[in-house]
Amino acid sequence: MAFEEKSAWIMGSVSVVAYAAYAFIVLNLGRAMPLAEVDYVPAMLGTIGAAIVVSILLHIIVGIVSRRDVGKKDQRDRQIYRMGEYVGQSFVVAGAIAAMLLAMFELPHFWIANVLYLAFVLSAILGTIAKLVSYRRGMPAW
Repeated sequence: MAFEEKSAWIMGSVSVVAYAAYAFIVLNLGRAMPLAEVDYVPAMLGTIGAAIVVSILLHIIVGIVSRRDVGKKDQRDRQIYRMGEYVGQSFVVAGAIAAMLLAMFELPHFWIANVLYLAFVLSAILGTIAKLVSYRRGMPAW
């Protein structure tokens, strides 16, 4: 398995776990009050920060374990990475549009921030899936 494929697994897995932890924390805090009144900022910043740190550590560990693959990107790796990023960006755009609409209707910041966070997570997951499918089945013929 190429280092870039391992990297995709790391990014997808960390994104899912971090968002699940965030949702668990916020939903538990929301038991005692309306969800829009939950102090979500510490949980959001904490899970995003933890995801960044865990991702870096996992990349270091995988880099140490598979030393010979690190830094070796061929044309296929670059094409798969680029295609996965393009596919994932669709959720960022959709999330930005949804957040803009929520802001126009003056909904609480809680909903706007959560729509944006979810859009980034879905973007990472979709991009990861596209990359992993491309590694396993080859690049799609357009």
